[in-house]
Amino acid sequence: MEQKTRTKRKLGSYPFVSVTFSITLALFVIGLFGLMALHANKLTSIIQENIELQVFLNKQISAGEVSKINRTIGSKAYVIKENNEPRIRLVTKDEAAAQFIEDTGEDFKEFLGDNPLRDVLIINVKTTYQSADSLKMIKKDIEKMSGVYEVSYVESLVESINENLAKIGVILIGFFTILLIVVVILINNTIKLALFSQRFLIRSMQLVGATSGFIRKPFLKRSIWYGFLAGLFSSLMLLALLMYANQRIEDIRALQDFKNLGILFGGLIVLGITVGFLSTYRAVKKYLQMSLDELY
Repeated sequence: MEQKTRTKRKLGSYPFVSVTFSITLALFVIGLFGLMALHANKLTSIIQENIELQVFLNKQISAGEVSKINRTIGSKAYVIKENNEPRIRLVTKDEAAAQFIEDTGEDFKEFLGDNPLRDVLIINVKTTYQSADSLKMIKKDIEKMSGVYEVSYVESLVESINENLAKIGVILIGFFTILLIVVVILINNTIKLALFSQRFLIRSMQLVGATSGFIRKPFLKRSIWYGFLAGLFSSLMLLALLMYANQRIEDIRALQDFKNLGILFGGLIVLGITVGFLSTYRAVKKYLQMSLDELY
């Protein structure tokens, strides 16, 4: 009776704490990498959005013409919008002269007798238009407008940023792929070892006429539950780490996007369920197909 009770209690089950703990740690590692990638991506976007295009206007241009050019550029799809307002800033030639005098301590208007500077519109372009070809097209588009003298930006800086981002992207993708493979293998081996003690129970169920589907069902149900809990626990650990970092690191909140964080946490739960389910299915299938000698 004691043996029958023990068998029924263990039917379709395997160690909860060790399996859940192992899967949680594996998901936490990949989630930590995901957090770093999200913060790096946000920082990259901020750097790119701060690249400025300077639109130099013709001399003796009227305020009405400046306002018209401002509205025309602001309606373009490539200009960053904040609260439905285009991120465009006007620097008049008088403001530019005052800033130059403040920075250098020299009043060039005294010996020139005039202010040779021009009114400038400074615009910020969306990250999707940050490629060299796109910026050249934007430059040509603005220079066609009436009242625009020239459009300027630091081409070498844009090219350097794009090249470095491409290199970093390749490295991150490669590292993530390797890490994902390692995590999947780790979870798979953890579940396989946990089910190792169930191999004779599986054979006993086969001998009494249970179908493969009937045998797999309780194991797969439990694997889904374990994977869900592991994904949830790893997400909570990452959230706690993130809250701690927000208290210790100044301005790190500016790099956080709650929508992307939600996608990351949801992805960890889905990954835990998926890998746990597939690993359990493969392990049970393996023991179902083993001969008695191989089980020993």
